[in-house]
Amino acid sequence: MAEEAKTKGNAAFSAGNFTEAIKHFTEAISLAPTNHVLYSNRSAAYASLHNYSDALSDAKKTVELKPDWSKGYSRLGAAHLGLHQYSDAISAYKKGLEIDPNNEALKSGLVDAQSAAATSSKPNSAPSASPFGDAFSGPEMWSKLAADPPTRAYLQQPDFVKMMQEIQKNPTNLNLYLKDQRVMQAFGVLLNVKFRTAPGEDMDIPTDEEKPSEAAAPPPKKEETVKEPVPEPEPMELSEEEKEVKERKAKAHKEKEAGNAAYKKKDFETAIQHYTKAIELDDEEISFLTNRAAVYLEMGKYAECIKDCDKAVERGRELRSDFKMIARALTRKGTALVKVANCSKDYDAAMEVFQKALTEHRNPDTLKKLNDAERAKKELEQQEYLDPQIADEEREKGNEFFKQQKYPEAVKHYTEAIKRNPKDPRAYSNRAACYTKLGALPEGLKDAEKCIELDPTFAKGYIRKGAVQFFMKEYDKSLETYQEGLKHDPNNQELTDGVRRCVEQINKASRGDLSPEELKERQAKAMQDPEIQNILTDPVMRQVLVDFQENPKAAQEHMKNPMVMNKIQKLISAGIVQVR
Repeated sequence: MAEEAKTKGNAAFSAGNFTEAIKHFTEAISLAPTNHVLYSNRSAAYASLHNYSDALSDAKKTVELKPDWSKGYSRLGAAHLGLHQYSDAISAYKKGLEIDPNNEALKSGLVDAQSAAATSSKPNSAPSASPFGDAFSGPEMWSKLAADPPTRAYLQQPDFVKMMQEIQKNPTNLNLYLKDQRVMQAFGVLLNVKFRTAPGEDMDIPTDEEKPSEAAAPPPKKEETVKEPVPEPEPMELSEEEKEVKERKAKAHKEKEAGNAAYKKKDFETAIQHYTKAIELDDEEISFLTNRAAVYLEMGKYAECIKDCDKAVERGRELRSDFKMIARALTRKGTALVKVANCSKDYDAAMEVFQKALTEHRNPDTLKKLNDAERAKKELEQQEYLDPQIADEEREKGNEFFKQQKYPEAVKHYTEAIKRNPKDPRAYSNRAACYTKLGALPEGLKDAEKCIELDPTFAKGYIRKGAVQFFMKEYDKSLETYQEGLKHDPNNQELTDGVRRCVEQINKASRGDLSPEELKERQAKAMQDPEIQNILTDPVMRQVLVDFQENPKAAQEHMKNPMVMNKIQKLISAGIVQVR
């Protein structure tokens, strides 16, 4: 457990998250309070946050636990230096060199401490004679390199540290190492200049590479007052095993980048090879698995894709990986499951996976995939449920219940018939008749209209619709429906009887034979009819109505217009206009 916490602390330190690193090192110390390396590492993390008091306390504990370990004196010297206790810093570095005379970090720290001690006695310093100003002078160089994430990693490489020490001793030595990309990057950091470097790919497949910004010209070097040096955060103490793990991770990321490049070129086999190699090198990075799963998905190898996604989720849970990465793996698995779905039930597994992904991270793309899967499942269910033979059987059962005046039971069977064969107008016609008997007129009207839509020549559809409209006391509309039906079946007695009933009701209003209650009810219903409302708000019809009251001759002329005559008839039928 202590080793696991230490590993997390080292990772956080390397990422520049020093507060998180301290948290993990503290947890490790609570589990292994006599481990000197843990105190040393936490001291470095404290120093990186400029909390030199706590860094000094941990450094002293390190030396106390392991007096013959040179690294402890390096931590001790760095903490004293940060607190401007230069003589104590010099003493600490010297003690460390007594144990390990060839330790470059101790030698560099001693030089920095001695330089700081000398500088602190001088208020100002003359401008550097070096063509690079003070870029390589004093411990400020190490502080700047440690503050930049890329160069911070280089500080753990002995050959890089040695080159920088040579340049620090004599800046003209820079010409000897210009071909080393790390030195050039460090040079840019020290001069506050961004050099163009090859961008890396750290995103999941596929992403466009960002273009690096153009290098900015360095501002003119001004004469500055020499500041007292601040010690750089030293690299963490890594065991041989940890160093090996770090190298393997670096190689794995290079394989991932090669895989990404191959994926973009649609060279899927090559991409698979690179991702597989990355997985072999580092099994703690689930993005390698999800990337390989993406390639399998493109290749149509859905079983392999699903297998990789399952591994990614399982490993991600163990490693407590970012929930977004786990959600990505689940979404990719759901996509593969949709691809292999052959029936409506197959979509259940995909939908369940998408829902799990959304609980991890509510991504719009995942939500869309879930909605698409639900829609596809519903469509397939409807197709699988179709059976014209069963539909006919259900319709006949409905007919039997209708004859027995058991209308709710009849509706149930007609509904099942419609589900089994939604293209049969007879089931809609029969169910409309049931709804009419039950007084569910809006539902009956809807079924009758669907019946006519499916078969415009089917007389029963017009009979059902006309009957519903008649019971809704929309006599004009009912009359139009019956007349439309007679165009398709001129000899249909039910349609003819419907026309007669409508005419009787319309004439009853025209003659003024309606009771006050009937007239009031009909007028109220008519005023809710959009067609009646349009007639009454039409300026031309308003003038016609005025002429009927004030100018009989003009009214007679208006009646010669068929459109005006038709609208007047509608108003009479609605009880809005009465003829005396």
